[in-house]
Amino acid sequence: MIDRRTFLALTGTALILPRASLAADITPKAVFHDPDAPAIGNPKGDVTLVEFFDYQCPYCKSNHPVIEQVMKEDGNLRVVMKDWPIFGAPSVYASQLVLGAQSMGKYDTALEALMATKGKLSNAQIDSVLSAAGVDPKQAMAGYKANRKQIDALLIRNDGQAVAIGLQGTPAYIIGRDVYPGAVDADTLRDAIKKARAS
Repeated sequence: MIDRRTFLALTGTALILPRASLAADITPKAVFHDPDAPAIGNPKGDVTLVEFFDYQCPYCKSNHPVIEQVMKEDGNLRVVMKDWPIFGAPSVYASQLVLGAQSMGKYDTALEALMATKGKLSNAQIDSVLSAAGVDPKQAMAGYKANRKQIDALLIRNDGQAVAIGLQGTPAYIIGRDVYPGAVDADTLRDAIKKARAS
């Protein structure tokens, strides 16, 4: 876990690094309230949990039910999903389709369908999983292409933030000003949310 002081120190450091090598804004506002980053749970929640994830990451997928459990228990939790597709081309493709599915009103459906998969994915498997969930991959891709500039910029920002914060992989969670790398259990999340709410 990275504590508040370290996170804020990283934030300060980011401001003095060359923008060419670190085109990232990691102020709390940028990380927690990017208007283009999808949020699930309570959109007006008093605590925000940010998750950096990849659809091919086994720990992201195995830990997703824990996030959902805590989110359902806590009616004031807002969860910001930060796609960080670092496991190869299928990860990028999955992010493009799921973010593109927002234009169809099916972001949550696409997210849940791919998070329920096991292991590595191919583009064909991604299409099949989404189709079975009622999300047309062609329409989702059309949604991505229609909003390509915005979605690509979001993915670049997510990557820049992850690197600037010092994340080593997925999943990684930020609650309050603390960073929790790797899978976390429900009690750890509850404690972190309580701490953030108290501050």
